[in-house]
Amino acid sequence: MSEVSASKDHEDAPRSQADLVVLSGVNKHFGALHVLQDIDLTIGRGEVVVVIGPSGSGKSTLCRTINRLETIDEGTITIDGKPLPAEGRELARLRSDVGMVFQSFNLFAHKTVLENVMLGQIKVRRTEKKAAETKARALLERVGVAAQAEKYPAQLSGGQQQRVAIARALAMGPKVMLFDEPTSALDPEMINEVLEVMQQLAREGMTMVVVTHEMGFARSAADRVVFMADGRIIEQATPEEFFSNPRSDRAKDFLSKILHH
Repeated sequence: MSEVSASKDHEDAPRSQADLVVLSGVNKHFGALHVLQDIDLTIGRGEVVVVIGPSGSGKSTLCRTINRLETIDEGTITIDGKPLPAEGRELARLRSDVGMVFQSFNLFAHKTVLENVMLGQIKVRRTEKKAAETKARALLERVGVAAQAEKYPAQLSGGQQQRVAIARALAMGPKVMLFDEPTSALDPEMINEVLEVMQQLAREGMTMVVVTHEMGFARSAADRVVFMADGRIIEQATPEEFFSNPRSDRAKDFLSKILHH
């Protein structure tokens, strides 16, 4: 599909064109808690960035600021060269360019799987119904749940529901996909079926920001690993560098706890 077949060869492009998401000097407080501290992060077109770190490090908040589910106190966020709008129609348009997949599937329970994937296309993109259905069925096929199209979310397993949620986000033709711990609510045997869909998207060149505890996915699919602790980005590196030779004590400590238990 054209939306996701963009090449990963973005190194040669001028920097401004290659940068899809840019966070600069981003700070965020929840009351007295400083959850994001001076975050600078640039995500290139077609890049897969996996954000890892201990609980409470600010990973999910970071992810949620990129489509303004969380507001920021200071700093700037631009997507494809445009600053994040504050509210209104512009924000709705921007959100449709930024696909989001949550820990909980957030599907409409009273609508079929097919209707869930058609809805945003019709309501936001103003796609004609027949075209929306054609695209929805193709995407359900792509994530491996085409046979479930007429069912309701409650009739599906967690892994199937999450794959429907991914199809729903892809239906909008997003420029970037955000995944906020997409497998953490799933039973172990369902995790791989969701990660496999995400691996496929990564191979096809979709720009992705993934907050996850799945280190195998980070190793195999990420172009870059961003390690956060205490609201800061402590280090970022390729998966090979990060997992074999973390530079900070915080990262070494984190990896020793999760990789050798």
